[in-house]
Amino acid sequence: MTEHLPIHPPARRALSVSVERFPINGSFTIARGSRTEAVVVVARLEENGVNGRGECVPYARYGESIDSVVAAIETARAAMEAGAGRQQLLALLPAGAARNALDCALWDLEAKLTGAPAHVLAGLDRIRPTTTAFTISLGDADVMAAQAAATVDAGRPVLKIKLGAPHGDAARIRAVRHAAPDATLLVDANEGWSLADLPGLFAACAEAHVALIEQPLPAAEDAALAGLERPVPLCADESVHTRDGLAALRDRYDVVNIKLDKTGGLTEALAMAHEAGDMGFGLMIGCMVGTSLAMAPAMLLTPRARFVDLDGPLLLARDREHGLVYDGAVVWPPERALWG
Repeated sequence: MTEHLPIHPPARRALSVSVERFPINGSFTIARGSRTEAVVVVARLEENGVNGRGECVPYARYGESIDSVVAAIETARAAMEAGAGRQQLLALLPAGAARNALDCALWDLEAKLTGAPAHVLAGLDRIRPTTTAFTISLGDADVMAAQAAATVDAGRPVLKIKLGAPHGDAARIRAVRHAAPDATLLVDANEGWSLADLPGLFAACAEAHVALIEQPLPAAEDAALAGLERPVPLCADESVHTRDGLAALRDRYDVVNIKLDKTGGLTEALAMAHEAGDMGFGLMIGCMVGTSLAMAPAMLLTPRARFVDLDGPLLLARDREHGLVYDGAVVWPPERALWG
């Protein structure tokens, strides 16, 4: 992976930051609560009349807010406008949403200044269309079952089922499986289960032929998973953000969920994907609820992935202009007008 920025002598750049709101189609509910809109932060870097953009989604679970992310981006303004590149950015900001927006803006800017697509800059020959999961929000079992059936009927056979409610998750799993007998099921507890819950819920998942269980326990408690018999592969999400966290998870999880808002951008995500693969982890490429601008850089990770969960724009009432093309469950690589 070659980094060509900054250009020498560095051209003067201008950084702008905006907060944008996109209504969700209905609501999006997980174990931690519900939302009716996606609020995103977009960083734009303009150089020689060329604009690079990156989108991030601040996440309260990680201590982030819109204001804190905007403020963090502002702390890097002088360096960014002076021509800092991706490697310098890794030292300027910690992993998280703010660094993600700037990192992805740098990738986009470089692609547009050099004329080389971002995937080529990342060392990839091409990005192919890929199948993404579609998320079923947490709710009553019968409601989730109806949504699952309708989703499969719409040509989306990989379902990510949000769980983690105090009661009834086994019934939800059974109801969804009955409604979608041929679907690939991924379940995501979002840290909502307890150690005492696991035997019964693992059994329910195995009976329903669930392909993956994501983040069953709170991150602070997942040491209990070490050596625990698991009939379904386990995936770490909240428990892992960057390469630094991988080694501790080797006896707890089989798969890691890489999200750019956790890694702090595509640069670290690519390095993390390589290292995780070398350590024997399977990969899921995930997302927060954002627009196609947030999904586009993550598409560069999909060639390595066992599971892809880049359905954020499908959950919105409207996407941004030049959004990714979704054909049923298949998502196509971004056009240049969007990113990269």
